[in-house]
Amino acid sequence: MKLSVPIVYGGNPVETIDQIVAMERAGLDVVWLAEVYTFDAPTLMGYVAAKTERVEIGSGILPIYSRTPTLIGMTAAGLDAVSGGRAVLGLGASGPQVIEGWHGVPYDRPIARTREIVDICRAVWRRETVTHEGIYNLPLPVGQGTGLGKPLKLVNKPVRDRIPVWLAALGEKNVEMAAEIAEGWLPFLLIPEKLDDVWGAALRAGKAKRAPEVGELQITGGGLLALEEEYFDAAEAVARQLSALYVGGMGARGKNFYNTVMRRYGYPGEAALVQDLYLSGRKEEAQAALPADFIANSNLIGPPEHVRERIAVLRAAGITHLHVTPIGSDPAKLIAQLKEWIS
Repeated sequence: MKLSVPIVYGGNPVETIDQIVAMERAGLDVVWLAEVYTFDAPTLMGYVAAKTERVEIGSGILPIYSRTPTLIGMTAAGLDAVSGGRAVLGLGASGPQVIEGWHGVPYDRPIARTREIVDICRAVWRRETVTHEGIYNLPLPVGQGTGLGKPLKLVNKPVRDRIPVWLAALGEKNVEMAAEIAEGWLPFLLIPEKLDDVWGAALRAGKAKRAPEVGELQITGGGLLALEEEYFDAAEAVARQLSALYVGGMGARGKNFYNTVMRRYGYPGEAALVQDLYLSGRKEEAQAALPADFIANSNLIGPPEHVRERIAVLRAAGITHLHVTPIGSDPAKLIAQLKEWIS
């Protein structure tokens, strides 16, 4: 197992990345930087590259609608160069509210777009002269634009011609595609006991089409981490706030992927109630309506023996990257403890 953490995207990034430096010394393997309607991820990823020496640096995630495919490939190659081969490209579709509200582009054909973007990025990293026909046409065909576009290839020689691609996916077809083409899969609010029931068929279908050169599928899982009793209540409160935000408010009715996942976990009534409360402005009631076992099983909050048992369950479910947000008196010390347990 590798050890990874997400950077909390709402805080002071300089202070947060200073904590990542300490966690790297404690044994952290991968850090993920999100991009919602926040500071952009590549700027902060470059800063992490300059401040660290060993940790892998992942975009967790870049929305596929916010950049052209070749720019995504260029960005990953640039980060890989300045970090000495430590880049990880995490991609996802985000959701209609952010893509259409913040970026002002239609939220359409997310699966087909993702597949084409991954193909184009890999061509960029191989320094091929990039041509593509599909949703994205490179160069633009006759009759579009000025007619002056020509096929090009990346000027620089990339550090690696194969940068790991991870896909954030929750729907069955998205997960199947991740299992087919990506080096890794980034689920969210993962309950390891439910992984096979909810996504097993999609994972098996994707893996059946997986090319050998992609290697074994890597998967993250974990959640909020607290080992000290005095932090259990605070960690649970954060877990409830985060889960309620996503299950209740991260999307409209009928178009909230996280709410759908909670329903598929076996909580249809609770998922509907959380969404109703959250969208009516009753956020604290929405947090309280989340079932205790949902919070317990999607996080790592409790005494060391409990957390070690949960890590064993995650490992048995096929999780390769223990993905945690540490909450405690010394987050780097918590990372060091986890590293000892999983090594």
